Amino acid sequence: MKRFLGSGLVLLLLLTSIGCQQSEQDELVVYNGRNEALVDTLVKEFEKKTDIPVSVRYGTDPQLLSALKEEGDQSPADVFWANTTGALTQARSAGMLTKLPDSLLSMPGSFVPESGMWAPVTARFRVLAYNSDEINPEDLPSSVLDLPDLDQYEGRVGWTPPYSSFQDFVTALRVLHGPDTTRTWLNGMQDLNPKGYSSNTPMIRALAAGEIDIALTNHYYVLRLKYGGAEGYYEEEEEGEEEEHEEEEGTPSPNAPVETYHFQDGDVGNLALVTGVGQLATSDQPEDARRFIRFLWSDTAQQLAATQVNEYPVVENVQVPEYMTPVKEVLPKSPTFDFERLSDLDATLKLLREEGIL
Repeated sequence: MKRFLGSGLVLLLLLTSIGCQQSEQDELVVYNGRNEALVDTLVKEFEKKTDIPVSVRYGTDPQLLSALKEEGDQSPADVFWANTTGALTQARSAGMLTKLPDSLLSMPGSFVPESGMWAPVTARFRVLAYNSDEINPEDLPSSVLDLPDLDQYEGRVGWTPPYSSFQDFVTALRVLHGPDTTRTWLNGMQDLNPKGYSSNTPMIRALAAGEIDIALTNHYYVLRLKYGGAEGYYEEEEEGEEEEHEEEEGTPSPNAPVETYHFQDGDVGNLALVTGVGQLATSDQPEDARRFIRFLWSDTAQQLAATQVNEYPVVENVQVPEYMTPVKEVLPKSPTFDFERLSDLDATLKLLREEGIL
């Protein structure tokens, strides 16, 4: 009898061990370059709705790409959710992604790449921010290409040449209008003696303080100043940096004299910078991966991104906070082209260096 009980106990332990291993194997693994607070909330909601356990590996886009390359065919990852189109394009070029089905590609209303190897999740828009105490928006040009003609703003313009979103804008300018027009625009902007900033947050604060009158930036930096909200991408923080970061953000200032100006629809000055997601070719749970990707276009996920990080949904008829331009109005503002071409960054950096901007 004791021998029987002992054998039964061993069998029970073996089955339990196998069950635990199977549970671990069934976890959907997401490599993620987005903000932890945003993603954790969405993952919990997805797990609640589907009973699919999710494990998230956080890192910057370059860190995650490096990990995927090192892991190769042995990567445990099922989904790559990136902060930039450049990272997704690199993943596609390296053969890491598998083509998404048309049923998924048809869900976003805009910005789907021609390759179909990934799809957009949210969008940030380039804008011209201005000090509303000093500037009448009716005096601003209809195209960013005409900005160098505004001699009256000499020494009162802000821009961020070292920042990735500015470089993406210049890349789109090259793609849409050619290198000669881009070089002419850059030279004309330099004639305005612009004030350079390493990042957007201090530039928008300078705009609010009246140190400059206009600034080329992303829309959400203005919204963060006035209404709060977190940064959308994953940020590594050293010990002790968290308190400094919170202090830097400051208290929202809804009455700050800063507003956003959109150029005419289709102008490169309104460029959309999209975040996106792809299914990895190494995934052994393709159906669950696609369920997770589909969930990112649900009203719940799209609205949360708008309220938490001030990014725009890529799905129409999703409600956003009242202080944001309605989705159906803002989506057509960006120029139409294949957003995978934003990965052509080397020529942009070369041009910026040649003109002494970097």
